[in-house]
Amino acid sequence: MSLKVSKRRPLVAQSEIRNMSIECARVGGINLAQGVCDLPVPDVVIQGAEEAMERGSNIYTRFDGRPELRKAIAAKQQRTRGMDVNPEGQVVATAGATGAFYATCLALLDEGDEVIVFEPYYGYHTVTLASLGIKPVYVTLAPPSWDFTAQSLEDVVTSKTRAIILNTPSNPAGKVFTREELTIIADFSEAHDIFVFTDEIYEHFVYDGREHISPATLPGMAKRTITISGLSKVFSITGWRLGYALCDPEWALAIGHFHDLVYVCAPAPLQIGAARGLDELGPEYYQGVSDDHQMKRDLFCNALRDIGLTPHVPEGAYYTLADVTSLPGNTAKERALHLLETTGVACVPGSAFYTGPVGETLVRFCFAKELPVLEDAITRLRKL
Repeated sequence: MSLKVSKRRPLVAQSEIRNMSIECARVGGINLAQGVCDLPVPDVVIQGAEEAMERGSNIYTRFDGRPELRKAIAAKQQRTRGMDVNPEGQVVATAGATGAFYATCLALLDEGDEVIVFEPYYGYHTVTLASLGIKPVYVTLAPPSWDFTAQSLEDVVTSKTRAIILNTPSNPAGKVFTREELTIIADFSEAHDIFVFTDEIYEHFVYDGREHISPATLPGMAKRTITISGLSKVFSITGWRLGYALCDPEWALAIGHFHDLVYVCAPAPLQIGAARGLDELGPEYYQGVSDDHQMKRDLFCNALRDIGLTPHVPEGAYYTLADVTSLPGNTAKERALHLLETTGVACVPGSAFYTGPVGETLVRFCFAKELPVLEDAITRLRKL
């Protein structure tokens, strides 16, 4: 038999995050590998979805989502970011932020294009690009400061560069890009006439008084920026698959059509539940989410420091990268497995986020867990 799989097949494998989750389940450990937030789902979100189902809102939505959700997203962006988007034409509700990103790549990029990616990177971004025949080109942000320069961007741009991906706050480094850094990126994107794709899924997880700034709000950036975010993290509904893309109507129409082709729509009654949450939960809710995770960050990073796994304390999101060169093993994967076998705590090898050797010195922990679970993990880690 001469049947073959596609040339894309070798490019897409199970992520290291899911691999380590499987290994964790095998030993009955505590999973600090996968980025699943343990916050309770707000009652208003659950009730909104239940009522929508009971009312019969269980059929396909319009290609860009339910009007309730699009209006709620637009209002939230205005309220929290000072960002003006029209819910009729500039908001596309999607099957998660990953669905928004995939549809954006399908709509705006071609095979053979290049996209600049900061590393450490989120693997779904790079694998999505590679699976579509688009080349990721890397600018490395080295610990502990995660800095970059305008020249580092100029060093990698070519005639094939079509976009730059920006994840702020970032997974896995927890970097919150400053206004000055965003201005460098804005000037660069205008000079080379390229898109900026932003992943802002952790926008409400920002610590120590820092500010999350949406790049689309910078002067001249609204037309070329595709703002991607979602409700998975802040409402703790990762399984609901609710994200969105915000952009100029020209791009939104194309993104919406490709999203319709691949996903048809995000789940209709769940869209209504999320819209209810966006409408009714005030700033105190989002501040509470941030404060809760800053407390957990401090607790967990202090514990890592005590046991000799020096953490790179994140400015946002809910992960920390830690130096594991003191553990047995020659690679990050070997050290992560040693940690799991010794303590029963799962993490992700840093090599999952880097193309180069820096990743072999690091692992990523997720600290977005219920406090008793996080404290149990800390107790186990102290076995080291």
